Amino acid sequence: MNLDINQAIDLISNKLTVWVKELIRLLPNIVLASLILVLGLFIAKFIRRISLKLIRKVSHIETINTLFSSLVYAISVGVVFFVVLSVLNLDKAVTSILAGAGILGLALAFAFQDIAANFMSGIFLSFRRPLAVGDIVKSNDHMGIVEEVNLRDTMIRTFQGQRVIIPNKDVFQNTIENYSALHKRRLDLTVGVSYGDNLQKVKDIAIQAALKVSVRSPDDEVTLFYTEFGDSSINFNIRIWMKDTEQPTFLQGRHEAIMYIKEAFDANDIMIPFPIRTLDFGIKGGEKLSEMDVNVLNGMRK
Repeated sequence: MNLDINQAIDLISNKLTVWVKELIRLLPNIVLASLILVLGLFIAKFIRRISLKLIRKVSHIETINTLFSSLVYAISVGVVFFVVLSVLNLDKAVTSILAGAGILGLALAFAFQDIAANFMSGIFLSFRRPLAVGDIVKSNDHMGIVEEVNLRDTMIRTFQGQRVIIPNKDVFQNTIENYSALHKRRLDLTVGVSYGDNLQKVKDIAIQAALKVSVRSPDDEVTLFYTEFGDSSINFNIRIWMKDTEQPTFLQGRHEAIMYIKEAFDANDIMIPFPIRTLDFGIKGGEKLSEMDVNVLNGMRK
């Protein structure tokens, strides 16, 4: 019994001796690794602060800025961690960790590909900035005011009062109409006049009426162009620039333009015709409806 205890003590003593010798041998590496770890973490924090300042110069979305700086910090810490493992001669552990991280990353990429697509689209939208909070935009058949741009989605408040949340992937991949980008907005109004009216007179009167619109931009001229020969009218397009891009201004401008043009046309005997259809009877055409009735009755009597 005493022999077994002595053997156990000797075995433990030998193991401890080996461990102490190995610790002494690795002590310089451990000290160096500790210094690298402390210094590396300090440098990583410094890099995060610098990256945050740089990203704020090109992006105004604080969520994106914080995420980017945190990502840079995580990469920096990861590099420091792998350097420390290499100094401690744990190369096999480094290889295993890298292999596991690769497999895990591939699995996560397949599992969260839609989330990743929206996330990346949010980053691209942040850098390209095709829209900003407060802009009037139309995207994916929804028109309204941008209330919020997040990493995953863009929030729009429509003019009917609904709040629409659009995934950033759909915003990024589809057409965006931004009515606020140029800080001005144009009203295009299509009107038709009778074929018997004097077109130059119509143009002059319509432009004078449009100049009375109270919310138009005084720095931009009103333009009018005839566009087509319609079924019952000659159509023209009158273009009026509004003084700002706000939706109430646009609606007020359209309201006043329609009223003033109609009043001016009525005062000058200019007709906005109703749709007219000319009906042509007979196989070859040219027959009157009354003649068609007589022919039908005669055919029935026979």
